[in-house]
Amino acid sequence: MELSARNQLKGKVAAVDIGAVMASIKIEVTDPDVITALISKESAEGLDLKDGDEVTAIIKSTEVIIGK
Repeated sequence: MELSARNQLKGKVAAVDIGAVMASIKIEVTDPDVITALISKESAEGLDLKDGDEVTAIIKSTEVIIGK
C-alpha cells in the first residue's frame, strides 16, 4: 500500500478489544527505526538540537489509520 504520509509505523496486532461503538487495537511497532519530524527553525534552535542528542518523539494526531 502506498501512501503520501511520511511516517508509517509497521508492526503486528497484539490485541483487539471491540466495544459497542469503538475498537481498541494494540500494535507492536517494529519498523521504522527512524522517524522524521518537521519542526520550525525557532523550535530547533530553542531546543539546541544536535546530532547524538537523546530526545523523545511525541506524535500528536487526531486519528491513526490502520492499513492491512
